[in-house]
Amino acid sequence: MSPNNTPIVDTEHDLELTERIIAPDGTRQPNPQLDAHVADLDPQLLRDLHRDMVVLRRIDAEGVALQRQGQLGLWAPCNGQEAAQIGTARALAPQDFVFPSYRETGVMHVRGAEPGDYVRMWRGEDGAAYDPERLRMAPLQIIIGAQTLHAVGYAMGIAHDRADEVAVTYFGDGATSQGDVNEAMVFASSFRAPVVFICQNNHWAISEPVGLQSQYPLAGRAPGFGIPSMRVDGNDVVACLAAMRWALEHARSGKGPAYLELVTYRMGPHTTADDPKRYREDAELEQWRRRDPITRLEAYLRAGGEFTEEHQDAVQAEADRVAREMRAACLGMVTRPPLAVFDGVYAEPHTGLERERAEYAAYLATFEEA
Repeated sequence: MSPNNTPIVDTEHDLELTERIIAPDGTRQPNPQLDAHVADLDPQLLRDLHRDMVVLRRIDAEGVALQRQGQLGLWAPCNGQEAAQIGTARALAPQDFVFPSYRETGVMHVRGAEPGDYVRMWRGEDGAAYDPERLRMAPLQIIIGAQTLHAVGYAMGIAHDRADEVAVTYFGDGATSQGDVNEAMVFASSFRAPVVFICQNNHWAISEPVGLQSQYPLAGRAPGFGIPSMRVDGNDVVACLAAMRWALEHARSGKGPAYLELVTYRMGPHTTADDPKRYREDAELEQWRRRDPITRLEAYLRAGGEFTEEHQDAVQAEADRVAREMRAACLGMVTRPPLAVFDGVYAEPHTGLERERAEYAAYLATFEEA
């Protein structure tokens, strides 16, 4: 039993219910439903997926380190969820638009984030984390599930304009209990909006296990709204790529929304403000360490003789370079003066705002006196 008296997740049984192409031991498994969507699979594509996941894990580790060193206010780790993010993001077309939650660092990476983009919001600096138009990605969303409504609204606009785009929204298992997510699926289904819902089921909504939210697979909820769904092994990057291609093809062809449940696991804390040792057992972590998405793909590449020392060295060098540049960008950021928070709020002077500015200035002055 876990510390909150709920059963430890039965990983073996849970993963039997998912679509998969590469097994945890790195062996290839035939999948009639997904194989056609990765007919172009070749060693170079596999190595690219491996590289992206390794770089993402390094970015994530650097983010945690920067927070622990006082350079960031918070960080939302994605260790263990690399395949779910890299596999799905790799399937996107350049024109597609993403509506993330706050943990989609890997999606940011695939969409072309700059080193400073990973840390700007978590450091509390001016502006969004990144340029949403350049990345084709809405700002990170802290309100649980709110981004699903934004995605559906955007998708309805796509349909109205008859544009060749798909809106994609990511959320966790905890968000499926929010009204926003369910309302988003009602509108998406009713208006046949070209949107893909991606639930990263990492088994823990902060300290609440997914088994307390639902005794049945979360992918089973979508058909109740008339939305086709698929439950995928979220630690199999190839299966995630294939399933996302299926979902995007479905939405792009005018058939309406699609839903993916990616069964994965959050290896670290919910955020750096969380202590997962208070609510889960080490035995559960060990189960999922044996299904690590990076070592799984590496085993498959090695079995085919496609994993070389040159590739390993190049990937590690790139991961270190990205982390180094990310740290430099973070440490080089110049925080704007506190009173600048009032700049640009209104186009014209506003007496109420001026009064608030004066009150805040007086408050800041008390620290100088101290």
